[in-house]
Amino acid sequence: MSVLAVIPARGGSQRIPRKNIRDFAGRPILAWPIAAARDSGLFDTIMVSTDDDEIADAARTAGAEVPFLRSPATADDHSPLLDVLAEVVATYRDRGQSFDTVCCLLATAALVTPEGLKHGHQLFRSGDFDSVFPVVRFGSPIQRALRRDAAGHTAMLAPEHYASRSQDLEPAYHDAGQFYWMSAAACLAKTPTFSGRAGSFEVDETEVQDIDTPTDWRLAELKFAMLGRVPDSRA
Repeated sequence: MSVLAVIPARGGSQRIPRKNIRDFAGRPILAWPIAAARDSGLFDTIMVSTDDDEIADAARTAGAEVPFLRSPATADDHSPLLDVLAEVVATYRDRGQSFDTVCCLLATAALVTPEGLKHGHQLFRSGDFDSVFPVVRFGSPIQRALRRDAAGHTAMLAPEHYASRSQDLEPAYHDAGQFYWMSAAACLAKTPTFSGRAGSFEVDETEVQDIDTPTDWRLAELKFAMLGRVPDSRA
């Protein structure tokens, strides 16, 4: 079985400019998921899909391949991730290289570990799943969520749960935003990650951090330090 890691890293990040190569604990942030992928020993190929020469150079320095640049059709802010994956798998196929399994590993997943990647891969291999990814439990019951308008008026989204005890409500989860295991065929078919037979495993919220804002970035740094990760002294 041939296994490919795809790390999407577009150059035109809007909310945190150049975030995919911004310094995080002594390395460009994308170097951390590249290192986790390499240390997992799972992958025949670790590649970064980018439209940006500077990101490509940083990826190669960190140990990934960038055999081709992303096309303009998949490089804008509205390009679906599945389109990016389909393009990568199809381009490799056209170049005579095929893969059975693909892991889409996000470039800002600085907290991802080789162990987490292995756990997801094992679940994907052993279960009847189209995709597998880590999830995090919501800290509060979503059934007791609130809505508010511009004036500050506030009401429950589900008033029927006003008197429900938190412990009596079903737990809910959200995507951890780290990685997605799937077949190469699912990538080419652009099968939605959360449709069909999606599988997941739970991780603690201290072990993940989606990064969209400067506050998110600082939280990721704090979690990185809390988990005892060692900044790269070689930087």
